[in-house]
Amino acid sequence: MDNFAEQLVKKNETSSDKTKRLLTTIGGIVLTVVLAVFGFLTLGNPVLSLLGFLLAVGAGYGTFFIVQSSHIEYEYAFTNGELDIDKIIAKRKRKPLLSVEVRKFTDFGKYSDDLEETAEMTVVISSDNIASHEYYADFQHENYGLTRLVFSPNEKMLENIKRFLSGSLRSKLAREEMN
Repeated sequence: MDNFAEQLVKKNETSSDKTKRLLTTIGGIVLTVVLAVFGFLTLGNPVLSLLGFLLAVGAGYGTFFIVQSSHIEYEYAFTNGELDIDKIIAKRKRKPLLSVEVRKFTDFGKYSDDLEETAEMTVVISSDNIASHEYYADFQHENYGLTRLVFSPNEKMLENIKRFLSGSLRSKLAREEMN
């Protein structure tokens, strides 16, 4: 019998994310208006006028594209001990982040800010930005080396992951849950 779980996690925006999107939107609108005004002011020269209008359209579309691309989701897919994580940008572009066998985890548990991270460690954050939901997994990855994954599994995903953890990590997790 296959063990399978799938989960979609929407990244909650921080105030920094909202500020960046607002500034990008305002800057894009201002640039679009300035280029359109330039197009109108140079109506006597058809080449400059057309260039101004084309650049205004490009700036408007570019602003829309950049703002839409700030909407991020993560998809977790767990199949028979293998965890795959993809980043979904604006519900139109999928980028694989990593794939790892859960048996290769060297450490696993609830994430907290006081966990030590070494300089050579690659940290892959694919969580919803809500600290109470976050877990971490440390492992050796063929592309990233020593890696820490910070993610937000739901109960079904967590149960599937726990089944494939090494005995020592399952024991450690059980002790942590008792406390």
